[in-house]
Amino acid sequence: MALKCGIVGLPNVGKSTLFNALTSAKALAANYPFATKEPNIGVITVPDTRLDKLAELVNPQKVQPTTVDIVDIAGLIKGASKGEGLGNQFLGNIRETDAIIHVVRCFDDDNVVHVDGSVDPVRDKMIIDTELIFKDIETIEKRVEKLRRTAKSGNKEHVKIVEIYDGLLAHLNQEKPARSFDIGDEKAILDDLYLLTAKPVLYVCNVDEDGFPDGNKHTKAFRESVAAEKAEVLLVSAQIEAEIAELDTAEERQEFLEDMGLPEPGVNRVIRASYNLLKLLTYFTAGEKEVRAWTITEGTKAPGAAGVIHTDFEHGFIRAEVIHYDNFVEFGSESGARDNGKLSVEGKEYVVEDGDVMHFRFNV
Repeated sequence: MALKCGIVGLPNVGKSTLFNALTSAKALAANYPFATKEPNIGVITVPDTRLDKLAELVNPQKVQPTTVDIVDIAGLIKGASKGEGLGNQFLGNIRETDAIIHVVRCFDDDNVVHVDGSVDPVRDKMIIDTELIFKDIETIEKRVEKLRRTAKSGNKEHVKIVEIYDGLLAHLNQEKPARSFDIGDEKAILDDLYLLTAKPVLYVCNVDEDGFPDGNKHTKAFRESVAAEKAEVLLVSAQIEAEIAELDTAEERQEFLEDMGLPEPGVNRVIRASYNLLKLLTYFTAGEKEVRAWTITEGTKAPGAAGVIHTDFEHGFIRAEVIHYDNFVEFGSESGARDNGKLSVEGKEYVVEDGDVMHFRFNV
């Protein structure tokens, strides 16, 4: 299950610089608006020390981490919902992603042009939110127009849908994103709309070296402005991350981090937060040929987890042999965990937990 996150923001906020650091790619990062016209796509691994530890214990022929697709999307400006700038292209690219990494500029630098002439991350966020909301309103209005006719003729299902859509329209017109609309148990009604503001969001405040890691006046104002959203806010210096990515060896990168007093690169936090944004978790398979991380959603039962490996595993599921990660590490191997009673045999109703080490039995 590949998670696709889109990096969005106004022009010149550091999106491409962050993308380069995340992927070690060389997307164009330039000091003028719309340096990014076509979306750049990179596949990055999700850092997980548990996978490294399992590989150390099992010594497999191959180690396969889970991944996230990162998309660097063109900058947006006022009027994008009406086609200004690269608006239609930008909004179309967002629609194809699962989650949004929203980068806001929180550093002052006269040498880096701001599209609106001054640094104000709260204003910048509102510009993008407004354009996304406008586009969602347009999407719903087009859909509900057709439904109103059948609802008037007595179609009870469409009457219900129109009521939900009207409630959502009122919500959006109050400048509130769709993801904060209380839909109750009717979420499926909205899923096929592919609303832009329904996507989960991670805010990344791009600061300079002086603003990292404690923040500055811009990050303080921004945190206060999004407090009600209960969204995660990360402070990252895209420039520092770019410098780390340019270093040739792991030893050089580690020395740089130690000099900066950092436990790990900021991009690791962004990757993990992106992965967690859609309530995903990881289980592992561990054998001599391969130690591998697999991605599933929270609440997935054992047959569904098996199906991520191959549909035959799900269709012919018999049972799952499960060792919790901590027990696998404590006893050093599958056989060690089994000998100490820490391998459990689970059936179709078992809900997989994050970090489970699993082996599936199935019939083809």
